[in-house]
Amino acid sequence: MAMNVAYRNPADPPGLIPLFPLPGALLLPRGQMPLNIFEPRYLAMIEDAIRGERVIGMIQPDAEGGGSPLVPKLYRTGCAGRITQFAETGDGRVLVTLTGIARFSVLQEIPATTPYRQAQVTYEPFADDFQARAGEEAVDREAVVRALRDFVSAHKVQVDWKGVNEAPNEALVNALCMMSPFGVREKQAMLEAPDLKTRAEILVAVTEFELARGSEGEEPTLQ
Repeated sequence: MAMNVAYRNPADPPGLIPLFPLPGALLLPRGQMPLNIFEPRYLAMIEDAIRGERVIGMIQPDAEGGGSPLVPKLYRTGCAGRITQFAETGDGRVLVTLTGIARFSVLQEIPATTPYRQAQVTYEPFADDFQARAGEEAVDREAVVRALRDFVSAHKVQVDWKGVNEAPNEALVNALCMMSPFGVREKQAMLEAPDLKTRAEILVAVTEFELARGSEGEEPTLQ
């Protein structure tokens, strides 16, 4: 999905962004994430973002890191997304689509008067995220597609194989990572992968591990 604003380097996106902690939710650069917003604090976040730069930081809570149910500790790495679609439902909810810009590292959370959390972030560690399709040639596409076929066969799900075959490596790997039904730690490992090749390798390894668990009668780790 095209954006009206071009983000070409780590200096372009805002350095102070609202945070949306959501376990199991993985946003990656140029990926698209639909969200159904109904909690008052996040409705306020969306309204403020729409009036501002339309950028939101998706980030996962770190359940093992402490904090409280209302204010969980967060991982230090997330992904910023721009609101590229917005619709009101008439029953108090809003439906938005975020398009991924780049990953970020949290420098510090700031004391906020808003009902949602905010943080100062840097995109510098992920400068390659601003270059579309960076590192595609190093991806073992055959292994990715084979793992997908094995997963589809084991779980009897439908896949648009025409779309899979036509997708560039970046779009394919990132979309499969975002849609994958794996746990928080697995999703965080995919997010923090240093490059597309490593992300694809993590996706294949986790898929193969979960398929092996399933073949032994264990339920796969789902979110």
